[in-house]
Amino acid sequence: MLAYILRRLALIIPTLLGILTLNFFIIQAAPGGPVEQMVARLQGLDVAAAARVSGPGADAAGGSQAAQASSKSAYRGAQGLDPDVVARIERMYGFDKPIWERYVHMLISYATFDLGESFFRSKGVLELIGEKIPVSLSLGLWSTLIIYALSIPLGIMKAVRHGSRFDVWTSTVMIVGNAIPVFLFAILLVVLFAGGSYLDWFPLRGLTSPGWSEFSLWHKVTDYFWHLALPVTAMVIGGFATLTMLTKNSFLDEIGKQYVVTARAKGVTERGILYGHVFRNAMLLVIAGFPAAFISMFFTGSLLIEVIFSLDGLGLLGFEATISRDYPVMFGSLYIFTLIGLVTKIISDLTYVLVDPRIDFEGREGR
Repeated sequence: MLAYILRRLALIIPTLLGILTLNFFIIQAAPGGPVEQMVARLQGLDVAAAARVSGPGADAAGGSQAAQASSKSAYRGAQGLDPDVVARIERMYGFDKPIWERYVHMLISYATFDLGESFFRSKGVLELIGEKIPVSLSLGLWSTLIIYALSIPLGIMKAVRHGSRFDVWTSTVMIVGNAIPVFLFAILLVVLFAGGSYLDWFPLRGLTSPGWSEFSLWHKVTDYFWHLALPVTAMVIGGFATLTMLTKNSFLDEIGKQYVVTARAKGVTERGILYGHVFRNAMLLVIAGFPAAFISMFFTGSLLIEVIFSLDGLGLLGFEATISRDYPVMFGSLYIFTLIGLVTKIISDLTYVLVDPRIDFEGREGR
């Protein structure tokens, strides 16, 4: 098993390289880069702002001459700006260098976890991710744990009582819940419980209350979960249906197999069959979906939830970085997200072995 883990860890490097390379060149070809973003900002300011960017010695008053020169600029909307200003902006963001040089520099920096600094936030990318990750981690972790805690027992009950009234009405509820987008549940919870049109039981902004650091330990814990109650509830309602049906179908498939019939013939109790034989085999498919479920909740599923509940997390950070073409934040977030996803996949494989020791990944690779 150790050799398999080492091989999987070694595969992380070419996988990261391929993902970063593909996204780097695709994004470089997209219009509206950081230089154009800054040019657009300066075009909305006065000439003095452009002079401050161009630095000492720039001719801020040469309007007609700048307009003629900037008409040759490769950047749309740069008319009226001194070419020296545009050149300084290019140097500021590193776009005065060839694309291959920027690509090699990115790879070398990322190999040492130097993710650079944000173009527009005046902070390092790692610092920004460190500031935002508690919010996304809280949403993703608690939502995933609650979804699994609810879906697995419910799926088992539905499989055991397949075709009963309980199975029918729970399936109806799940179909309705799965058909409604998560953000609509979030808005409904805000209207009902967060000072909308009815009750004002829960806060609508942030992960903690002002002065949280001065609270007692018990007060800190209760305040933390008080703020998480509505966003986590919205994510759980919108996410547990798929896992519940997967669990039910996995158990139904295993219950109908020959080894279950044999166990019944030997006098094994239904509970013993269910948890001694069926559970181990049926849970393999459920475990296989854990990395995708966790990563989805952690990085992408919480974007609209973060916006609706004013939670400043990684989803919102990535969205804003994409809109503003903040390349260091975009690539740094992609790098960290991909790395976590690949490591989580390895952890999932280890969980396979814990659930069913008969699984031998090394033996399969050797065939």
